[in-house]
Amino acid sequence: MRYLTARKRAEGKGASGTGTEHFWYMKLSGVGLALIIPVFLVVFGRTLGGDRAAVLDALAHPAMAILTALVLFFGLRHFAAGAQTMIEDYSHGSTRRALVIFVTILSYGLIATGLFALAKIAL
Repeated sequence: MRYLTARKRAEGKGASGTGTEHFWYMKLSGVGLALIIPVFLVVFGRTLGGDRAAVLDALAHPAMAILTALVLFFGLRHFAAGAQTMIEDYSHGSTRRALVIFVTILSYGLIATGLFALAKIAL
């Protein structure tokens, strides 16, 4: 005999069982990106129009390198989570699985490429 009602068992879970965690991840990463992207744009915007050496010197600074890495990582993870939600809402079957795998691979590939390029510049 079960003492939990169907509603009580389902409370706090979306269709996949992780709806609440995904919702809060998207909210927190969105707020975090809203705070760091303007700072990144101001600092990076100052280097635009400069010669190659000035741009490399600016990106080699530890604070700028860390800020760029944070924007790359969290921006692309936010993109992947949002794209996965969109794919799960609008596609079905094996197409859904293939698209989610593609977006995940694309996201991590861009993160790895960006961080590698940043490491080559900063080090």
